[in-house]
Amino acid sequence: MNTHVSPRRGKELLRADRVFRSGGGLAWLMARAPSGLFHRMLDRIDRGLDHGTLEGYLPDGSVRILGGRGKGPTAIVHLHSWAALVRLALSGSVGWYRAWEHGEWSSPDPVPLFDLFMRNGEALGNVGRARGPWRWVNKAVHAFNRNSRRGAKRNIHAHYDLGNDFYRLWLDSKMNYSSALFTSPGMTLDQAQNAKIDAILDRLDLHSGSRLLEIGCGWGALAERAVERHDALYTGITLSPAQAAVAAARVAAVDLIGRSKVELCDYRDAQGPFDAIASVEMVEAVGQAYWPAYLDAIARLLRPGGKAAIQYILISDALFDAYAAGSDFIQAYIFPGGCLISESRFRALAEERGLAWRDVRRFGGDYAETLRQWRERFDAVVTAGHLPAGFDERFVRLWRYYLQYCEGGFRGGGIDVAQVTLEKTA
Repeated sequence: MNTHVSPRRGKELLRADRVFRSGGGLAWLMARAPSGLFHRMLDRIDRGLDHGTLEGYLPDGSVRILGGRGKGPTAIVHLHSWAALVRLALSGSVGWYRAWEHGEWSSPDPVPLFDLFMRNGEALGNVGRARGPWRWVNKAVHAFNRNSRRGAKRNIHAHYDLGNDFYRLWLDSKMNYSSALFTSPGMTLDQAQNAKIDAILDRLDLHSGSRLLEIGCGWGALAERAVERHDALYTGITLSPAQAAVAAARVAAVDLIGRSKVELCDYRDAQGPFDAIASVEMVEAVGQAYWPAYLDAIARLLRPGGKAAIQYILISDALFDAYAAGSDFIQAYIFPGGCLISESRFRALAEERGLAWRDVRRFGGDYAETLRQWRERFDAVVTAGHLPAGFDERFVRLWRYYLQYCEGGFRGGGIDVAQVTLEKTA
């Protein structure tokens, strides 16, 4: 594969390079500074590693052990150029990815490193977050990706319309692109994804003829189960034409009377009322500025006494302000316009709208396992040469990094996944 040619597929995600490549020259120049400067940067990282150990092999030939004061993962990093630390200091996780892509650092297993940094995120403070003009650049790029009606369509297209043939190769058989729920030892990924869907449906008190709306219907796995299990009158909405085509076919296959449907529709334009609403890891794509609009829609679309079951990814409140002030690797390269949930802020907005917050269940460890299995399946597809045409080696490296980055984040505990029931009380 030619890594110097822009990929025909996935190029929307890699477009961030046009903005972030500009810091490379400065990083190269600053990397020529005396090594003592970089050891002082490592001293700062060392002070923030209360849990776990970082074993660093450095460009000057030395080896440093950072942290080691409390239980946690052991991460091994080979720092091939001081430029990697410069990029990290200037542009945070975006710069750290760029350094990895340029071969300025490597690791036999990056997952423990991402775990380590997330696990110690509060103590590390702004280490690993963009600063100065690079912070403004990161934030400006993220602001460009705001989820207005037009922007939401563009952002969803960039990620989800990479192709059904792409996602089908490494997701489970029903194409669930959200955390599975491993409720018992030895479960397969398919079984754990079915358990997740059942856990969502169990929250909704569905019966034959219940009017169910799914906001962000994906490829129709929940739709299929809701109609089969409860004979629900299902409506699914999505902004992805690629997803809608598969979801509509699945619904048609199980709803022989034709009472259910899938629509290309923004959640802000959906029409109700509904007895129940499901939304699985869609709210992270909304963006903080649109949380009120999302919850307004749920409150408007639910009948009094109706319930919504939401699965969402949260970041700890201790980290949220610093996270929301900039733009990280995921927002820059993977989910344009995305934002993880501050549970306290989101809950307050829900309760202001008469949506009672009930029965939270967290299972972040299950997401780490889901991501590990996705990565294994993705790597097997790549190794076998079965990846669809149009994806170059650069995209493959980006996707693998993304799965590792997220797995480490969930293992570190600073981010989590949860299900909650919102009940309309008035």
